[in-house]
Amino acid sequence: MEKTKILIIEDHDDIRESTSEILMLAGYEVLQAKNGRQGVELAIRYIPDIILCDIMMPELDGYGVLYLLSKREETSLIPFVFITAKADRAEIRRGIEMGADDYLTKPFDDIELLNAIESRLKKREHQKKSYSTNDDQMNHLFRSVSGLEELKKSFDVRKIKTLKKKQIIYTEGDTANAVYLILSGSVKTTKMTEEGKELMTCVYYPDEYFGITSLFTGREYKETAEVLEDAALCSIPREELDQLICKYPDVAEKFIKILAQNVVNHEQQLLHLAYFSVRKRMAEILSRLYQVHSETGNFEISRENLASMAGMAIETVSRILGDFKEEGLIDRNAGRITILDITRLQKMKN
Repeated sequence: MEKTKILIIEDHDDIRESTSEILMLAGYEVLQAKNGRQGVELAIRYIPDIILCDIMMPELDGYGVLYLLSKREETSLIPFVFITAKADRAEIRRGIEMGADDYLTKPFDDIELLNAIESRLKKREHQKKSYSTNDDQMNHLFRSVSGLEELKKSFDVRKIKTLKKKQIIYTEGDTANAVYLILSGSVKTTKMTEEGKELMTCVYYPDEYFGITSLFTGREYKETAEVLEDAALCSIPREELDQLICKYPDVAEKFIKILAQNVVNHEQQLLHLAYFSVRKRMAEILSRLYQVHSETGNFEISRENLASMAGMAIETVSRILGDFKEEGLIDRNAGRITILDITRLQKMKN
């Protein structure tokens, strides 16, 4: 059986040798590079299963390595883990935005190293197994029309990013440089009021796009996007989407319909905020969440997120959920809500 191949790019000899020794003892085949340039050459020649790469190196730093490998089709999907003494948020965010999958902060012990490797390899294997499923999803999303086929291909060749709950994808004011498609999980978008209160503008689920409005209305994202439930996403750059929209009328039509539906949804949200009682608004939100999680009938969501979605105080959310529980509409345990009587909830919102 062929061994899993790991490439270590690290200019510090002791760290590179000790890390290599640990991985070889664990049964991996290890390739070593003492600088970024050599690392790129080895990655192209041997196509490893995963790459561990230092950031600060001579000749070519870790960001340069990641950039060059991400531009080549045969190396762009290789899981990429930075090993670095820097752990500040700006450095981590820069690497994640460029396509890095994870960070290991030096000094790390054997268990941290092996867990990071195993976690990335498991996710890669899971992605391989789910490619056929994702392909079915894509075929469902896009009809056999020339422009939509090209749009599908653009997403197909992109790396699937797996993100954890509460991870920020972009913040309000960031450069709007990509549109995202959700494959699994969910994402919320929020805006801050002048008083510092957070209002949830939308929640997106599998097969839905987000970031579209910002791309069409300016150069900056108009809201903050945060993972609500562990999610798998893929994205295409703004420039590529612009080319597809200009070239293919059916792609333009698709996104015009999405934008129009977003307008309708926001109008409905404003009407609910203006005219619905707090009980009606909460019943409407719980009914909507139930539709998404109808297979289990339950879902996990914080009081803060419910308050942001409904445009009400957290204390009001707690009171209404308590009332709904007493009335036998829901059950609530440690942040997980189970819908017990969806029919009565739906009647309340009408």
